Amino acid sequence: MKKGIIVTALLLCCFFVGFATIENLNGKWTGTLKTDQGDEYPLLYNFKIDGDQLTGTAKTPKGDMPINDGKITGSTFTFNVIVSGMEIDHCGKFYGDSVGVDISMGDAKSHSTLKRTP
Repeated sequence: MKKGIIVTALLLCCFFVGFATIENLNGKWTGTLKTDQGDEYPLLYNFKIDGDQLTGTAKTPKGDMPINDGKITGSTFTFNVIVSGMEIDHCGKFYGDSVGVDISMGDAKSHSTLKRTP
């Protein structure tokens, strides 16, 4: 009986620690997107966490665009940004001091590492 209570308590602690960690994703993050053709594009995101929802903005050549359909599961998240009618899907993982993000638009896929901006 004691073993079951201890295991349950440890699992709950792990859950709350993971949830608290993803809260640190709040704020501005920058990186560079490199395409297969060798082009480079600056990335700037302003993430806002509300429970298991991710909102905020992404800076694009068309200006700041809203983050849509943002969802958080553990330390991973997904969202999309619509630019000029094209949906750009993002799938990322939060590592504490950095964020790895896979960006896909149709068949084109790229990966970038984001760093926190003060």
